[in-house]
Amino acid sequence: MGVKLLTARELAHLLSLSVETIWAYTREKKIPAITLGNRQYRYDPDEVMRVLNLNNQKSTPMIRESKGQYAPGPYTYEDYAALPEEPGYRYELIDGFLIKEPSPIVHHQRISRRLQRILEDYFASTRPQGEIFGAPLDVIFSQYSTVQPDILFIADTKQLADAKFIEIPPELIVEVLSPSSRRKDRIRKLDLYLRHGILHYWIVDPEEGTIEAYRLQDTLYSLVQTTDQEFTHPDFPGLSFNIAEVTAKPDC
Repeated sequence: MGVKLLTARELAHLLSLSVETIWAYTREKKIPAITLGNRQYRYDPDEVMRVLNLNNQKSTPMIRESKGQYAPGPYTYEDYAALPEEPGYRYELIDGFLIKEPSPIVHHQRISRRLQRILEDYFASTRPQGEIFGAPLDVIFSQYSTVQPDILFIADTKQLADAKFIEIPPELIVEVLSPSSRRKDRIRKLDLYLRHGILHYWIVDPEEGTIEAYRLQDTLYSLVQTTDQEFTHPDFPGLSFNIAEVTAKPDC
């Protein structure tokens, strides 16, 4: 299917940036834009993500405060593993930067569990040698990057045995966005998963009731599917579910 072109406002929402920042990036030619005339622009999200990913690889990671902090680094896995448990928060380590953010809320967990059950049933019948896992579970990419994806699929679990964490690349990773993780999941984690060869990366947006499916092609992620209704995927024949039902809040 063709990729929908976005307005500046839609792109700003996708990237958790302000519209003013999108306009500034457009003026400075930091992101590709399609000119419609009379200062009207549209954006191919696939191309914008590609350019931002390339720029991210060349830049120094940001240090941010409050929700989704990027603490000064570099930190290693040893530093991460030595952190004391702090009720109400969780940590991840990306490129030597510690990220502290609030624990997921109930609805976030509800969505994650619904989708995890769907994928467990699907892979049990199509790829029984593999296994679905969910957070909290450390996935260690390097000494400087350890994350806890919401959902992940390991194609062959024979290598895991009695492992305490995951050190082999998952074939599929799914992240459910939360207010504190939107930018991290859309940019930093997308870049991390791209660099470590994660074949499939899906992003679920509870606010919009949508799912975006990216697939690794050569050295870039391509947006294969985005929908707010019935989700199917050419690489997973027979898999079908309604993302609106997965992200729906229960009737009060």
